Amino acid sequence: MNATPFKPAGYPAVIPYLVVEDAGGLIVFMREAFAATEIMRDLRPDGTIWHAQVRIGDAVVMLSDANADNPAMPGLLYVYVEDCDAAFARATEAGAEPVMPPTVMDYGDRNAGVRHDSGIMWWIATRTRDGGYGATPASA
Repeated sequence: MNATPFKPAGYPAVIPYLVVEDAGGLIVFMREAFAATEIMRDLRPDGTIWHAQVRIGDAVVMLSDANADNPAMPGLLYVYVEDCDAAFARATEAGAEPVMPPTVMDYGDRNAGVRHDSGIMWWIATRTRDGGYGATPASA
């Protein structure tokens, strides 16, 4: 039996991986909007980001700069924060385009949406009441 754990300590089992134009700019945005901390960054010989990792709360996001072999792909991330309104304000101040202002949704989250220049859409949420997503397990 292998004594090495199947995943690194402190990492979730599923990690989004973003391939974007200007990964460095996206890392700056994540720092400013979501208080992300950079875990690591490896560069290609041309100075672009080959692989980087950031932590937002208890989540890890991996990302790299697009290139000919791996073109940029739009994506969407849903991020829970303590204060949706404050995170939305920070995200728009950091240059993201507002898509939806903070709004309480029927499923119990206060949501806002922004789009970053990288093509990544961010749905920002703060739980306002129980009974929405996660209230009952999905049936098999």
